[in-house]
Amino acid sequence: MQQAEEYARPIEITAKPQSGTSKSIFIIGILFFIFGFVTWVNSTLIPYLQIACELNTSQAVWVTFAFYISYAVMAFPSSWVINKVGFKNGMMYGLLVMATGALIFIPAAQQRTFGLFLTGLFIIGIGLALLQTASNPYITILGPIESAAKRMSIMGICNKGAGALAPLIMGAILLKDMNGFEANLATLNPADKAAKLDQLASQVIMPYIVLAIVLVLLAIMIRLSSLPNIQAEEDETTNEKGTRSIFSYTYLFLGFITLFLYVGVEVMAGDIIQVYGKEINIPLDIAKHFTTYTMIAMLVSYLLGIALIPKYISQEKSLRIAAVLGIIFSLGAIFTSGYTSITFIVLLGFANAPVWPALWPLAIDGLGKHIKTGSALLIVGIAGGAILPKLWAIIGEHVGLQKAFWIMVPCYLFILYYAISGNKIGKRVK
Repeated sequence: MQQAEEYARPIEITAKPQSGTSKSIFIIGILFFIFGFVTWVNSTLIPYLQIACELNTSQAVWVTFAFYISYAVMAFPSSWVINKVGFKNGMMYGLLVMATGALIFIPAAQQRTFGLFLTGLFIIGIGLALLQTASNPYITILGPIESAAKRMSIMGICNKGAGALAPLIMGAILLKDMNGFEANLATLNPADKAAKLDQLASQVIMPYIVLAIVLVLLAIMIRLSSLPNIQAEEDETTNEKGTRSIFSYTYLFLGFITLFLYVGVEVMAGDIIQVYGKEINIPLDIAKHFTTYTMIAMLVSYLLGIALIPKYISQEKSLRIAAVLGIIFSLGAIFTSGYTSITFIVLLGFANAPVWPALWPLAIDGLGKHIKTGSALLIVGIAGGAILPKLWAIIGEHVGLQKAFWIMVPCYLFILYYAISGNKIGKRVK
């Protein structure tokens, strides 16, 4: 616990509350756009690498595992790094680490080695963990806690807007006329097939060189910006005799489990939908757009959140509604077929959108000096995006990918539990 206490040291604030708020939100919004683009491009990489590296579904899902498991590895070290080098430098280093991961795609493509691609994705995830450990609590604290879900929804629009663009842009580059490509591939001898796959793999090099350049330029922009630092709120439970232990904040740890499950189902609705579409014989030239539809559904939901929270509904109520819709749409995806089943998975984007912005303020409210440790713990929960899709693929190999979607139902049930009562356990009444 002493080590965790070290990570939880508060960051000092130097900005005036009003003068720098809008500018700070704008800069963080740019970062959330980058989060979204880099994260949701995985939905295109999965079918692309499945073909280029000759993988089955379970192997291809290692893409999400390598990317999201990095959050579990880096979340607490990220907090330590930010304490050592400062908020702005931490973000700058995160962007530079991401650029390094993007450049690893060059030798990975040249050698058509799946392990190298996974290494690049893992390093990109490491950089993202560093960025998110700082940016999520930052946008939560940057104003009243009651309206934190609205600010997070604005960030969600930046994130999912990029998420809608990423599959369109990268799909047009990497998956163009893929049905014809696969048909032609089946007619080739082993040597010609290998040459054709090498050519396909090389198509990823230029996009990731451009991505690396953009990330470096953003790192320079962050370094030269006037972003303020953050000071953790004063712990209302702290007195002269001592400080409340972080283990007494039960709602934080339940929030960690909730976020773990949520990210898992979000990744299945966003990244896995293309793989599922191909599995049920929908042409990849059509399926490659499914992630964009999921992101559009999330965007609509975020806009509703901005309009309704907290004026008309509370963060807790929006979370309850999201969980109930998640259960309904999951069952719809399981018990229907073809494009109808795909439509229900797309609608899961609408259900999922309110969860992240509502969950964060509920889980870190009142943590005081523990706010950074709590935020780092929640970042670890993003590893749900590594575990649950991989578990879905393993189950799907035995019972079918559609029946494997049953894994989502208990996830949404737990989210509902947290929305109703879990977020109140261990929380002091103000």
